[in-house]
Amino acid sequence: MSERPRWYRDQQAWRDLQQFLPQRLRLTGDTEPAEEYWDWRGHHVHLDRYPLPGAPAKIVLHHGVGTNGRQMSLVAGATLAQRGFETVALDNLGYGLTQVADGTAPGYHDWIQLTTDFLAYESTRDDRPIVLYGLSAGGMLTYHVAAHAPRGTLRGIIGTTFLDPRDKTVWRAVSHDPFHATFGTAVFNFLARTPLRGVRYPMSAASKMSALCNNPDAMKVFLRDNTSAGSWVSARFFSEFGAYAPDIEPADFDVCPVLHTQPAEDHWTPLELSKPVTGAITKVPVTTVVLDNAGHYPLEEPGLTQMHDAITEFVTKDTR
Repeated sequence: MSERPRWYRDQQAWRDLQQFLPQRLRLTGDTEPAEEYWDWRGHHVHLDRYPLPGAPAKIVLHHGVGTNGRQMSLVAGATLAQRGFETVALDNLGYGLTQVADGTAPGYHDWIQLTTDFLAYESTRDDRPIVLYGLSAGGMLTYHVAAHAPRGTLRGIIGTTFLDPRDKTVWRAVSHDPFHATFGTAVFNFLARTPLRGVRYPMSAASKMSALCNNPDAMKVFLRDNTSAGSWVSARFFSEFGAYAPDIEPADFDVCPVLHTQPAEDHWTPLELSKPVTGAITKVPVTTVVLDNAGHYPLEEPGLTQMHDAITEFVTKDTR
């Protein structure tokens, strides 16, 4: 199992990061989420939860490849809970404080199945409608999960980006450099088919992680954190992530409404990279809201408030 702290209350990294957020979003001992674990196939999955049994809907928050669940609680979970929704942020395999089973090499397919099974677990707790929100790569994950899960599982999906990594233009744009977008990817694909599929590599070396946020000092905090931007992932994960084919292609997607909350100052995944996905979805409503002044991981106003307002309106409208 991982040697990371068991609880975020024992971790300093997120406290260092939240100093770059507006004062209203900074957590204290009285406003931190409840922490719990959910067991999945031998892994112990960490959850940040703001329980609100009387809430009309539940919002499940998913990080990207440079963030974790507590960072999702900071920019979204706590505020949305204050607005009357139950929120729960999960740490997927290899990120946050989730404890990965010894001897395993989790891949992106595992991320999809874990999230799908977690939504089923949440549905056994109560029958409230669920909306899935993802930041960065978590945005496309919300789409992949919606396409994979049984119909009726989700009432809506929200993402800051919707990137299809099978698109070579997208893959080159999000990769650290041309070497990692081509030869490096080929190496990961080869290793993923061998017993060396568990070999791990720093995500910050393979991706354009330096563009995760627009504050240089906050970026230093991210990169020092081995539970988020400083994470290493398996060759299997890289290979599966870059080639994942959804159960339903965008032109046929008719599962639930989509909200795209695009940071205006996103220097990693600008709006045009999501258009091949969101533009192809025509069978359900797709709404795009641009977050003024906000970076890829949004630390800035007014984008943060615009994001919270857009999510509140979307969840309220689509869960009546």
